[in-house]
Formats: sequence, C-alpha cells, structure tokens
Amino acid sequence: MDIDKRYVSWVHIDEYVNKISFSMYQNNWKPDYIVGLTRGGLIPAVLMSHKLDIPMKALKVSLRDHVDDNDHSWAIAEDAQAGANILVIDDINDTGATLNWIVNDWKLDKVKHNVKFAVLFDNLSSGFGQEVDYCATEINKAEKDEWIVFPWEV
Repeated sequence: MDIDKRYVSWVHIDEYVNKISFSMYQNNWKPDYIVGLTRGGLIPAVLMSHKLDIPMKALKVSLRDHVDDNDHSWAIAEDAQAGANILVIDDINDTGATLNWIVNDWKLDKVKHNVKFAVLFDNLSSGFGQEVDYCATEINKAEKDEWIVFPWEV
C-alpha cells in the first residue's frame, strides 16, 4: 500500500510560523523562550525565535525504535515550575508520543499553565492527551493517512 505524500515548501513553513506567531499575539501570550524539538521542531523554532526576538533552546526527544535517547532537561522543567512562559514547538504532532513524553517527563500536570505546545501540523487522531495550543494546519490521519514531507527532508 502506497502512502500519499504531501510536500511542504519553504514558503508554507514561513506562513505556518507566521500563523502560529499571530495566534499567540491574538491570545496576548508571549513565551519567555521557545523550545525546538530535535529534529523537525528546530527549524520552526529558529524561524520564530528570529521573527519574535525570543531566545530559543533545543530539546532532544527521540522515541523511535523504543530507545530512550532523550534529553531529560530538568533545567527547562524547573523554569516552567518557576513561572517562565515556554513554547514547545515541533513540526508535527503525529502520534502524540513526543508531546506526551514531555508532559510526563516535565510533570506538566502540575505546571502546565506555563508551557504551551505549537506544531505546524496537528494530527487530530493523535494520542496526545490534551489539545495542542497552537497549530498552523490540522490533518486527520485516521481519515486520510498521508506522509508530510518537509523541505528539510527532501
């Protein structure tokens, strides 16, 4: 079975980052810093960091092949508990596993008011335990399974 592919251009990426930035502006919410998830979230995080003049940090979360090769970044989690506004951004909320890992690792059930999640593509049928705060576009892989091909993957 061939999977449909959707190719995303650099122009679209810029539009998506602008859309998320504008949504935050409309909500009168500004992060103290942006956390880009390796690998796919780093590029949107850098773009947003430059556009909004907000510092950016990287966080490695790799859940493929069931290998725990993750950056248990307690400094970021401690900043959340101390009251910093943190925007975590990734290219796609696909299965929800990455974002769920962060919620559990950072124990966000106690401090979630300081951490918001943004993705360029939000899969509505993902297993993420809460709603993404900001997304540029929604997909539903339960209805149409497609592979999003980002320009940095070509």
